[in-house]
Amino acid sequence: MAKRWADAPSPCIDICKYGKGGRCVGCSMTKADKKSFKRLETKPEKKAFFRELIGRLDESGRLGRWAHVYRRKCTKKDVPCPLDRLEVPAEA
Repeated sequence: MAKRWADAPSPCIDICKYGKGGRCVGCSMTKADKKSFKRLETKPEKKAFFRELIGRLDESGRLGRWAHVYRRKCTKKDVPCPLDRLEVPAEA
C-alpha cells in the first residue's frame, strides 16, 4: 500500500494570489502555512493540517473547487489522494 500521508503533495493548487487576511484565494493557506507544510513529516501532523485547511475552505465556500483541483494534482503526480482518507466528498 502506498504511503498516502507521506506522499501527500502540498495543498497548494498553484493560484497563489493573496486576499485580505493574507490567505491564498486558491488553497486558503498563508505563506507561513505553505512553508510549514514542507516541514511536516508525520501522519498525525499532516492529517491535522489537512483537517484544519478543509475546515477553512469549507467555511469560505471554496472546498469543492479546491478538492477537485487537488485530487487532479494527486492523480498527475501518481500518488494516493489523502482526501479520500478524510472522506471529503468528490463534489464537496
